[in-house]
Amino acid sequence: MIVIVAFMVVLAGFAGWWLLHQGLAAKPWLEVGIPQAADWHAPAQRPIAKLGLAAFLAVAGSLFALLVSAYFMRMGMADWRMLPMPIVLWFSTGLLMLSSLALQATVAAARRGELDGIRSGLLAAGVSALAFLAGQLLAWRELADTGYFTASNPAGAFFCLVTAIHGLHMLGGLVALCRVTTRAFVVPLGSTPQAIGALRLGVELCAIYWHFMLAVWLVLFAVMMRWTDELIAICRGLLT
Repeated sequence: MIVIVAFMVVLAGFAGWWLLHQGLAAKPWLEVGIPQAADWHAPAQRPIAKLGLAAFLAVAGSLFALLVSAYFMRMGMADWRMLPMPIVLWFSTGLLMLSSLALQATVAAARRGELDGIRSGLLAAGVSALAFLAGQLLAWRELADTGYFTASNPAGAFFCLVTAIHGLHMLGGLVALCRVTTRAFVVPLGSTPQAIGALRLGVELCAIYWHFMLAVWLVLFAVMMRWTDELIAICRGLLT
C-alpha cells in the first residue's frame, strides 16, 4: 500500500509538472512580430497537449480502478467495519462540482475572449477546490475523533488512502491552475483578442483535468457510501 501511495504521489507531481509545461508559462502578449508567424504552431500544439493529457488521465484512471477493486476485495473480509460517512463530504462534493462548473464557464469565456470572465472563473474554481480539500481534512478529523482510524479497522486505512490519493491529484492540478490564474492577471485589460486567446489552451487543459477529478470523486464517493453494493453483487453473481 505504501508503494501505491508513493507511486500516486509521483504521478500527481508529474501531472502538475506536465500541465505547467504545456504553454502555460508563455507570454505571447509580450511578443512582437507578424501575428501569423506567432500563431503558426498553435493548431498543432493544441491537439498534442490534449492528447498527452488524455494519455495521463487514462493511466490515472486505471490506477483508481485498481484501487477501487482492492477496496471491494478487502471489504468482503470479516474484520471490515464500515465507516459512517461524515456530512461534510456532501458539502465538499458540491464544492468540487462548483469548481468544475466554474472552469467550464471559464472555457466559454476564453473562447469569447472575455478576460474578466476568465479571471473570475479561475478564481472561483481555485477557491472552491481549496474549500473541497479543507472539507476532506474536516472529514478526516471527524472520523479520527470518533475513533474509527484504528489499526484494527482496515476501512479507516482505505478511506485515508483513497481520499489522500485523490487530494494529491487535486493539489497537482491546483499548481497548474494557480499558474494559469497568474498569467490571466498579468495580461493587461484591453489586450488584443490574440493575447487573451493565448490563455485558452491552459484553461481547457485545467478544465479537462478538473472534470476527470470530479468524475473520479463521484465514483469513490458512491463506493464509500455503499451505493454500488447491489451492482457489485450482480457482477459477482455473473462471474460465478
